[in-house]
This record gives sequence, C-alpha cells and structure tokens, in this order.
Amino acid sequence: MRLRGKVALLTAAAGAGIGQATARAMAREGASVVLTDMHEERAKMVADEISREYNIKTIGLKCDVTDRVEVARAAETVLDVFGRIDILFNNAGTNRPARVVDITNEVWDLVLATTLTGTFYCCRAVIPAMMRQNFGRIISVTSVAGFRGLAGGHAHYAAAKAGVMAFTRCLAMEVAPHRITANTIAPSFIFNEFIPHIYPQDEIERMFEEIPYPRKGTPDDVANAALFLASDEGEYMTGQTLCVTGGSWMR
Repeated sequence: MRLRGKVALLTAAAGAGIGQATARAMAREGASVVLTDMHEERAKMVADEISREYNIKTIGLKCDVTDRVEVARAAETVLDVFGRIDILFNNAGTNRPARVVDITNEVWDLVLATTLTGTFYCCRAVIPAMMRQNFGRIISVTSVAGFRGLAGGHAHYAAAKAGVMAFTRCLAMEVAPHRITANTIAPSFIFNEFIPHIYPQDEIERMFEEIPYPRKGTPDDVANAALFLASDEGEYMTGQTLCVTGGSWMR
C-alpha cells in the first residue's frame, strides 16, 4: 500500500496498454485513481472495474488532452471530488508512422499536439494544486525514440517524445522547491493488443528482434517503474528518464 491516501490522475488510461496497467498498479497500492480517455464510456467502465477489484474510489472521465478546456475541467473535477491531486501520469500520445517527405501538416500537428502539447496542458492544470499541497509526482511516458534515430517513419513521434523529456527537465527544476518531482519513463517496444492496428507486422517483428532480454516488455513493466517514481522510495529522483527497454537501449 505504498500509495495509500494518494490521488492519481492518469491520461489515456482506459485502453489495453500502459495507462490501464498503471492505473491498476496504483489502485493496488492504495491510490484513488481518476482515469481519463477519449471515450467516456470506456473510461467509466474501466474505472468501475478497478473500483470493484481493489475497493478503491475511482472516476472515469472523458478528456482529449489536445483540448485545454477539457484538461482543465478534468483537473477541476478531481479537486472537487478528492480535494487534491498527488500524482499525474501523462500517458496520452499517438503516432502515425510516415516518412518525413510524406508527413502531412495535419499528421504532424496531431502527433505533436497529443504527445507534447497535451503533456504541457496536463502539467499546467495540476501544478497549482500540487504547489498548494507542497507535494506532487509528475510522471510522463516518453520513448527511447527520443534518444535515437529510428527507421520506419517515426521522426514526428521521436521529436515529440524528445520534447517531453526536455520539457520535464525544465519543469523539474521549477517545481522542486515545492517538493514536486517530475520524471519520464522511456520504454522501448511494449506490446499490447492495439499495436497491430498501428504498426505493420514486419515493423513489429523488427522491434522485437532488437530486445536482447529473453522475454518481451509488457505494460506492467512500465507500471512498476511508475510506482517507484510515485512512491516515497522515488522521492529524491527528479528530472530523470528511466529507460525500460530489456536492453535494447542503454544509456
């Protein structure tokens, strides 16, 4: 029960991957969780499942992180219901693989708005409450793509993820006096059932082949890293990036 009494707000947390796994992990450790998702009914359904399973108060909300009004409304709802926000888990992001010469303005804007600007909107919305509390944990999901070049049309995605890392380092310096930490987690390829809808099979196989560890990464591996950063054990880490890669990227 490392997070007993804490309130966690998580974005893109009702799907099949990292967001839901982290919401469940935080609930298991005693946190009240607020799940946001583009699909309101899905968010409410998963929140109800977690509430029943862990006997924890949960809320499911619709929130498009590219819409600053919806982001502000979500933060206000959490404060109205719980009176505080202790943990922000920025998981929302998107990718539309394409070579640079083929990236349209619309696709570029979508990837940057969801992945980078959405992270900024969410941080800005929760920081005032965390400053009043003199406590907070901000954790954002990035990617090893932010460190390395990737084939397969990921330039816009890599740029957005690198931007989240740089933004987080600056944020960490600003909020540290208020006992707020800000860190990122950079996974390599983490499989979930939605992945085949984004990447072609040959790209999936190529990414698997890059991982030397004898098993492949799961959303729970990222969730466990998030638990450490959100807990008291991770208090003295800020402005850092934890790479969860099975050895496919080392730094």
